[in-house]
Amino acid sequence: MSTGELACSYAVMILEDEGISITADKIATLVKAAGVEIESYWPMLFAKMAEKRNVTDLIMNVGAGGGGGAPVAAAAPAAGGGAAAAAPAAEEKKKEKTRTNKCFFLSSTCF
Repeated sequence: MSTGELACSYAVMILEDEGISITADKIATLVKAAGVEIESYWPMLFAKMAEKRNVTDLIMNVGAGGGGGAPVAAAAPAAGGGAAAAAPAAEEKKKEKTRTNKCFFLSSTCF
């Protein structure tokens, strides 16, 4: 990730957190106030992204993309009746891990 992307990402999160409409000018102003030099196209790209996507949803659902494999316990049904009981436990553990990741992301980035 380039410095321009990172600076604009933080600017968008600040604007969203403050409830201020996200525009290229406001992103550029925040980045400039932070003393970061970026290419002039970054604020426009991030402003266009923010008008098409809900930024809060993007932040809250980080890492919630698909493509992950099934838990190992659920992938081994030949193990007998114990595998059926292990599958819900593995699912619950996976949910807890996801929550922890989200909290870690939010606390290290936003606060």
